[in-house]
Amino acid sequence: MIMRLCLQRVSVLLLLPATLLPGALAHGGHEQIPIADDADWATRHMAEEHHISSFDAGVFFTLHDYDSTGNWSPDDVRRTYGLMDESTASISEDRKAFVVKTVMDLYDTDKSGGISFAEFTIAYAKGTVLPDFGMGPGHHGDDEYEYEIHHFEKYHGDDAKEEDLIHPEDIAHFAKHDREEDERDEWEAKEKAGIVEANIPAKFRRA
Repeated sequence: MIMRLCLQRVSVLLLLPATLLPGALAHGGHEQIPIADDADWATRHMAEEHHISSFDAGVFFTLHDYDSTGNWSPDDVRRTYGLMDESTASISEDRKAFVVKTVMDLYDTDKSGGISFAEFTIAYAKGTVLPDFGMGPGHHGDDEYEYEIHHFEKYHGDDAKEEDLIHPEDIAHFAKHDREEDERDEWEAKEKAGIVEANIPAKFRRA
């Protein structure tokens, strides 16, 4: 059941017009974008994570201004570099903090603790580019988005059936859905039974 629902969602995403996707996924289509060997990190990120090949500094900034404040916070930088994604869980907090500090030092010219649209675009026009820290393309979509853009659209298609989803990536993706559904069912069963012991602070529990 979970696999069928997920497959339906992915198929719908692939059929959405590109003009609708920025609001839902910030995704430029489901064709693979060629990337030059000497492309900078932002260009690689836009190609791999958003399937966008042509953009300017304003587009890049706005796409990654997740709360639409006109200002990048340190958390926005973390998210843009994929440092909140489980794929970077093995990277130390010190290393992640270094990434944020480096980007802030490059663009936060007034030292306000954030990067404004003007600061980013002016610096970009002067040739300042986002560094490549060797931590990947910057996964910052939800599980469905990342699975769709990095696997489903490469190896499957709009007419894919459940029996076609036999790759390790497919199995892992849907196994995670199954685990989450089992955990949700278990939690709901406990709530229906009354008091959930796990919610009681340890000091108030019976020995």
